Amino acid sequence: MTDERPYNQNCIFCRIIAKEMPAKIRYESEHVVAFEDINPHAPTHVLICPREHYPTFLESPPDVLAQLDAAVKGIAAELGFGERGFRLVINNGPESGQIVFHLHYHFLAGKKMGGF
Repeated sequence: MTDERPYNQNCIFCRIIAKEMPAKIRYESEHVVAFEDINPHAPTHVLICPREHYPTFLESPPDVLAQLDAAVKGIAAELGFGERGFRLVINNGPESGQIVFHLHYHFLAGKKMGGF
């Protein structure tokens, strides 16, 4: 973690990333951790988070977003959804439905989903 965005002891995702709380980890790299959502909205529902604490998408630097995007590609391939398809959701701020204020992508797959 950098001095700019320290670990936030009140953030459940920071605690999962620090291995202080249990989670089923699906992917780890130097900059990113992905784990299964405890309240899944699809057969495969993985949360993809930066290791550093950035509350929202808009507060995250471009290099962090690039690291998350690269992780999405790896996770899609590893879980077998690269060709089949998946949905990627980012909630940003209270009106979007964001509940945990640690940037995270929702990777949803494993069933046919309706379009927008």
